[in-house]
Amino acid sequence: MNHPDKLPALLFADPSGKILDFPELTAAGMAAGNIVQPQREDFIPLPEGSELFVLPGRLPVGCNPETGEPLLLDSDPFTPEQSVQAVAAFMSPAHTAIYTSAYQTPGPEAPQLPLFAYTAVGWYDNRFWVTAFRSDPDPRQDNSGFNQSQITRKTRKKLEKFKRNRLIQHLGKCCLTYGCPAARNYFLGRWEAPLPTSPTCNARCLGCISLQPSGCCPSTQDRIRFVPSAQELVEIAVPHLNTAERPIVSFGQGCEGEPLLQAKVIEESIKLMRSKTQQGTINLNSNSSRPKKIARLAEAGLDSLRVSLNSCQEEYYQRYHRPTDYTFGDVKESIKIMKQANGFVSLNYFILPGVTDSPQEFEALSDLISSCRPDLIQLRNLNIDPEWYLDGIQFKTIEKPLGIRPWLAQLKERFPNLGLGYFNPFLGNSFPPQ
Repeated sequence: MNHPDKLPALLFADPSGKILDFPELTAAGMAAGNIVQPQREDFIPLPEGSELFVLPGRLPVGCNPETGEPLLLDSDPFTPEQSVQAVAAFMSPAHTAIYTSAYQTPGPEAPQLPLFAYTAVGWYDNRFWVTAFRSDPDPRQDNSGFNQSQITRKTRKKLEKFKRNRLIQHLGKCCLTYGCPAARNYFLGRWEAPLPTSPTCNARCLGCISLQPSGCCPSTQDRIRFVPSAQELVEIAVPHLNTAERPIVSFGQGCEGEPLLQAKVIEESIKLMRSKTQQGTINLNSNSSRPKKIARLAEAGLDSLRVSLNSCQEEYYQRYHRPTDYTFGDVKESIKIMKQANGFVSLNYFILPGVTDSPQEFEALSDLISSCRPDLIQLRNLNIDPEWYLDGIQFKTIEKPLGIRPWLAQLKERFPNLGLGYFNPFLGNSFPPQ
């Protein structure tokens, strides 16, 4: 693994948004509001396709390189009359944060941060470094694998061919307007293809990326406004399952609500898919709020289930997901039902340093793994303003967090057969999965 020879320097931005480094302080990290001096082994080069963000209304915090003491940078060290802003990285897929960006918010006038993940970043040896690790070797969403001219050409060709398929037209917008990696891969005819289905949801997640109340931070993409027919779904899925490399089709995307609220059309479409092909993996990304619906979908031919959750502690789960008509018990029951049907189960586990690796959360996760037996944990960065999240779930802890790297090591030691990654896996070309 490529780590820096010394700790990277603190980054800050001037009022114009220009990013500068300050070598007299090293980059700090933050874990649930606590400032930490990272180790060299916590840093990797900024992954290709990542972005740097300036954090308005937040002052950067670095560390004294000799003592590790956190120090606030409240003005530009090179132009003292100028104000400064903190800087963070939004990493490309398949990378998981070890620390969030370290900053101090001076007052309530600071705007709420948009729905992205804010990883600590520094500068050393003419390059940017982030506190993170690669959590999945699968290259399916690597920036280097996308040729925009090819994507545009193939997308427009398919949109012209399938003018009457509303879902293909919707995915065209996801691809060309939002640059959705899953939609791009569909139009490129490879790997995992999205099947958004539901315009409604039975949760009101704080960090919902497709629907936010007026006056809140804006959603990052538009939610689908219609329920596609089984025929529209099959017209996308069957050719993809038959011809794509390591093919997966997935209900439940960022541009929709909860797919289980459209379980009837999904069940019909899965049956039609499996009547036409036995190839590939049919997956459902879900809040898993309807155990009986999961049972019917598994019987119809659903291969895998990905269950989204921010926490395995019920109080924190409730405060983030804010379910309207289901309980955390329903979620766990759905996992058990899918496993009883010989299906594959992943946890879409939202990672926020200092919360995820708290001792209480580790034990709660361990209890869920022991009782429900999921096959894989997808280590997904939580896209949300960290302070807003901590306040929203009323997070409290009296014990020091384990640290993300030690947390991961303990998880592997306690559950050696548990898979760890980032993406929904291709389960092979047999049905049902072996």
